[in-house]
Amino acid sequence: MDKYYLSKERLEELKQELETLKKTRRVEVADRLKRAKEYGDLSENAEYAEAREEQATVETRIFELDELVKKAVIIKKAEGGDTVRVGSAVTAKKDDKTVTYTIVGSYEAKPEEGKISDESPLGRAFMKHKVGDDVTVETPAGTVAYVVTKIE
Repeated sequence: MDKYYLSKERLEELKQELETLKKTRRVEVADRLKRAKEYGDLSENAEYAEAREEQATVETRIFELDELVKKAVIIKKAEGGDTVRVGSAVTAKKDDKTVTYTIVGSYEAKPEEGKISDESPLGRAFMKHKVGDDVTVETPAGTVAYVVTKIE
C-alpha cells in the first residue's frame, strides 16, 4: 500500500476540496448534464459533450482525493534524530554554499520554498543519511555533491 506523506494542514485542505467536489461540483455538473440533455440530439450537442467531460474530470479528482486521504500519513516534524527522514530539515554544504531543505511528501513539495519531496532525486539522495555523510545527486547538469551538516 502506498503512503502519501502530508502535513496536517495539507490533509485538511485536500479533505475540504474532496467535500466540495462531492457536495457541490458533482451536483452542479449533474444539473448541467440534465439541462444539456433537454436540448435534444446528444450526438451534436456540444454543451452535453462538455458537461460529460467535466463530469469525468470531477469524478477522477474525487477518486484521486479519496485514495490520497485513505492512505495519508501525517508528517510529524522530525525532532532532531540522527538520520534524514520525511519531516527532517536538512542543512548541507554544496561547494562553499550552505542550503537547507525540508523533506516532505510529493503532495507537499514546493522546491522554491525549500520543501523537497522524498521521491525527488535530491530528496531520495538525502534520505537515511547522517551528519557528515557525503551525498551525491545525478542532475541533468551533472553530478552534484553535498555534505550533510545538520539534521533537525
